[in-house]
Parts: sequence; structure tokens; C-alpha cells
Amino acid sequence: MKKKKVVCIGEALVDRIKNKSNEEFTDFLGGAPANVACALKKLQIDSAFIGCLGGDKDGQKFIEKFEQLKIDIQFLQIVKNSPTRVVKVNRNNFGDRYFSGFDKVSGTVFADELLDITLLEKHRKSLEELFSQTKFLVTGTIVLSSLISKKSIYFLLNLARKFDVKIVIDLNWREVFWDYSTFSSQIRKEDRVELIKDFLNFADILKLAKEEAIIFFQNHNPIEISKKLARNPDVIITDGGRPICWYINSFSGTSEVLNSDNIIDTTGAGDAFLAGFISKLISSTNSLKEIEIKDCIKFASICGLLTCLGEGAIEQQPDYKSVNEFLGSKIL
Repeated sequence: MKKKKVVCIGEALVDRIKNKSNEEFTDFLGGAPANVACALKKLQIDSAFIGCLGGDKDGQKFIEKFEQLKIDIQFLQIVKNSPTRVVKVNRNNFGDRYFSGFDKVSGTVFADELLDITLLEKHRKSLEELFSQTKFLVTGTIVLSSLISKKSIYFLLNLARKFDVKIVIDLNWREVFWDYSTFSSQIRKEDRVELIKDFLNFADILKLAKEEAIIFFQNHNPIEISKKLARNPDVIITDGGRPICWYINSFSGTSEVLNSDNIIDTTGAGDAFLAGFISKLISSTNSLKEIEIKDCIKFASICGLLTCLGEGAIEQQPDYKSVNEFLGSKIL
């Protein structure tokens, strides 16, 4: 039986995005792993989400969204006394976003920091059943900023590896999360970088931005980055609206990114891209050749672009039909 499921692990949070007038904010559901899980379902890929939410209104909104999209949340944890994290997101004149802090005072323990390994271990047999059906596991590095969630992600990755699940890591360096965490706030930046670089040795596929490549590897050559990691992963390096560099299945190349004057908000674009790429990998029956890799990147880029044409990460994600219609028209 061909495995087709994708498990996404990590943070689900609220993006409080500043509007065009820069005076008010609007809340949107977000968080990279949650974004990917939702985007995959819209692309007709079966997905599961493992993470921790607060027992609050924001947490309930996530549950409703996951249920609406029929995402598997059997291992979702709820913590009543910790809030679902709210991230303040500002935007510049080009729609690019940057994080400006959280909606709670420093020292607050957010629900996404509390993914509990003891609860996961209690359901080990069910997790094993899930991973036996899973092709890809997607996660990021924000989970490492909490000692509790760090233990959980290592447990899950090691368990998934026993079932030959391919590990996809989006580096997603967000230093503000580390600065606010009780566990990691006192860790020097150099040590944070080394901790993350060690974690990246799990990767079979690594996605990162050009600026992240420079911070963590001192270059942005995907072949050289792959050589530095234990599993010599496929590496995809994005650079906003500039060409994507990649090293996949022993092929390397660059792919142009379609742009538009109608971009409103880039929040979640990279997550939609990653979901689009994974969806194409799952639907492929054979080992990818160079021309097929380029098609995968093109499809994924359109997923990212279409997400930028409205506000919020999850709400604007395209479905499979929309992406293919755009491929046929290329009209913006």
C-alpha cells in the first residue's frame, strides 16, 4: 500500500496582522505546521496535525477549522491554563510581514510550548498506526525553543523514522520565539544556531530562506548545505520573489518565481509553497527527473503566490482546482 498521509507537528497560533492603515489589527489562524496541514487538505492530501492549543476561544477556532477541513487531530493536546499564542505581525508597503512580539507579557507560557511527551507515550500504539500510513512528517524549529516541546518532537521524529517516514523540516528561524521563551531566553544566539543545526540532521527534505542559509551555513548553495547534514537531504532555498535554488534527487537548479502587483500579504506563502511541493511528491509515482522537479517547484510557487493575494495564511490558501486553473491561464 502506497503511503499518502502527511503529519504536521508544531505550533498553531493566531497571526494578529496590522491592516493597511497601520492602525488596527485583524486576527487570522496561523502557525507554520498548522498552515501546511490546512493547505495540504485543500490540495486533496490527507493530513494530520499534532500540537498543543489553549483551552480558549482561539483554541476552539482552530479545532473548528481543523474539523471543517477534516484534518486528523486525534493527537491534538489542549491545555486549559495556558493561552493559544497570539503573534503581532506588521507589514511593510510590499506586503512582507515581520513579527513585532506577542499579545502577552514576557514570561507567559503559551500552549504551543507545552506539547507533552507523556501524553504522546500513552498513545504510542495509535501513533505507530498513524506513522505506518504516513509518507511525510513536516515540522519546523520553533518547537526547540521550549524544553517540553523539544522532548516531544525528538520522540516523534525517532518514532516516525522506524516507519520510514520522510522528515521535512522548514527551518523557519523566528528568534523572537526564543527570546520570549522561559527555557531558551538565556541561551546565546550561537548556541541556538548550533542546537538547530543538530536538529536539521533529521531532515530528508530541508526548506529554508536565503537569509537563513547564510546564518546557519554561511552560504546559500543547496548542494553544499546538503553535504553538511547527516542524511544529505534535498534542499530548497527560497528568496522572496527572487528565484528559488534547489538540490533535489541529485539534480540542482534554479526556478523563477511568478510575481504580481496584487500581492496583499505574504503571511503563510512559504507554508503554502511547501504544501504544494509535498502534494506533488505524493502524487508522483516514480523517482523525480529534472523536468518533473521543475514542475513541482512551479506548482508549489503558484500555491505560495495565490496565498499572497489576500490576507491571512489559511483562509487564502488555494485548492487544487484553483492552482491548475491558474497554471492554464497565468492571469493576475
